[in-house]
Amino acid sequence: MAKHHIEATVNGDQVEFLCETEETLLDVLRDTLHLTGSKEGCSSGDCGACSVTLDGRLVCSCLVLGCEVGGRRIETIEGMAKGETLHPLQQRFLEHAALQCGICTSGMLVASDVLLKRNATPSEEEVRFWLAGNLCRCTGYDKIVSAVLDAASTMRKG
Repeated sequence: MAKHHIEATVNGDQVEFLCETEETLLDVLRDTLHLTGSKEGCSSGDCGACSVTLDGRLVCSCLVLGCEVGGRRIETIEGMAKGETLHPLQQRFLEHAALQCGICTSGMLVASDVLLKRNATPSEEEVRFWLAGNLCRCTGYDKIVSAVLDAASTMRKG
């Protein structure tokens, strides 16, 4: 079976890769591009652990085929920090202890970033609604929601 040659932008960098027709974007990110921050939780789009953005839209990378991303822009958890400087969401997740096992953390951060780009002043209810597609089995969500709201406040201040 022939592989597909794909060119895309991942975290601002031009990349090229070969992939099989049935390979998911998650497989390509983890196995081909060695970006292992996105996690495989369910392989059915139910948990959000593999969340990335595709042309600015939040998607589950386990539901997107790698051969579908040619010419498109993908952002992963690896693209959030700027060098050694953490993104305000990452910093607040640490400060609020909003993570435990880490499986959901990258998806929660990517989803929260998309929310704050759309709505700089979300209410607690809006944060909870937005993150409803991201499952966490450890934290109980309260610390995650607090971290997102605190990061939103920090980001508004500049």
